[in-house]
Amino acid sequence: MARAVNKLTALKVRKLKEPGRYSDGDGLYFYISQSGSRSWVFRYRDRATQKHRDKGLGPERDVSLEQAREAARRARASIREGIDPIDSDAKAKAQAAIDRARGVSLGHCIEQYIQAHRSSWRNEKHASQWENTLKSYASDLWDLPVTVIDTPEILRTLEPIWYDKTETATRVRQRLEAVLDWAAARKLRSATNPARWRGHLDKLLPKPAKLKAVKPRPALPYTEVGGFMQQLRAKDSLGARALELIILTASRPSEVTGGQWSEIDFARATWTVPAERMKAGKAHRIPLSDQAIAVLTAMPRIDAKYIFPGEGKNASMTTAAPLKVLKELSPGVVSHGFRSTFRDWAADMTAFPREIAEQALAHSLKDKTEAAYRRTDLFVKREKLMTAWADYCDRIQAESDNVASIVRATEKTGMR
Repeated sequence: MARAVNKLTALKVRKLKEPGRYSDGDGLYFYISQSGSRSWVFRYRDRATQKHRDKGLGPERDVSLEQAREAARRARASIREGIDPIDSDAKAKAQAAIDRARGVSLGHCIEQYIQAHRSSWRNEKHASQWENTLKSYASDLWDLPVTVIDTPEILRTLEPIWYDKTETATRVRQRLEAVLDWAAARKLRSATNPARWRGHLDKLLPKPAKLKAVKPRPALPYTEVGGFMQQLRAKDSLGARALELIILTASRPSEVTGGQWSEIDFARATWTVPAERMKAGKAHRIPLSDQAIAVLTAMPRIDAKYIFPGEGKNASMTTAAPLKVLKELSPGVVSHGFRSTFRDWAADMTAFPREIAEQALAHSLKDKTEAAYRRTDLFVKREKLMTAWADYCDRIQAESDNVASIVRATEKTGMR
């Protein structure tokens, strides 16, 4: 007959007053001493002596029922691996003392992790985001020895921001998990990772998807894009030309501001963004409309490498430059939002199939089977789509255009 487990509840534990030992099952007990102290204990049998041993899991005020169960689960896992929980704890504490003397802190591990992975990240900004995020939200852990960081420390870091700053909290958790895995691989701590989500924190924290509402980036309605482009083309600056190219190519701002002359094939009217500069890590061919080619042709060759050079040596323009122009012309809208403008226009005003518009945005296929069989990037059809979009951007839209342009776009491209 299977032994009963999870016999206690949080409410029942709070109501217990009499001294004694109360079983939750599978070796976990709640103790109330004669003096009134309340704590959790895991009882197990020593394999060598066959005598019972009690491993303290902490007082009730610091350890919840769920946390006690998790600690008992880890202890049982240790026993199955032939490791005595009490002895292994003593060894871990001794190792922690050694590491403390060595100065192996979490902050040191974070810095080493960033240094080890810096060359594989797309840009220096990614490294600074890593460090700044962890310094801001995990500052209490920075100087702690990496060996002593466990679930309570991780929860103290995540819980204050999990509900109000869910996306940020998710990134903090993922980054802490990566650093702690790195530390384990370096033999600086145990392999058990208290920041892991599946099978651990997912039992203690609500799923991020249940908490955060997806907020689309502020975007200009496509019915206003013609008038906006007229104002934009009156601006004579590199930032304005970068923003114009962002709109005409429906690209991410960083893909355009980091663009290099070597990526442009004027003869074939193609811009090939290499994999290391793409979000999905896959090279993306962009068909260039006549309007986009005109922007590039008129650009001064200030820098031999970058189309839009930055202020520093051998650096490209940052995404702040086109955003500054945008704020002057249309406050409240962001550069990335023009991808939504383009997508809405393609859906509402043309008969182009959905997959062509999605490929134009370099979105990955969610259907893995379809992705496995897709051997083309639909370039020829995307040429027609981007030409139709550039022509649409040239016109000052009237309300009567909303219906008529669907017919015109369909007749012009032959798409049905």
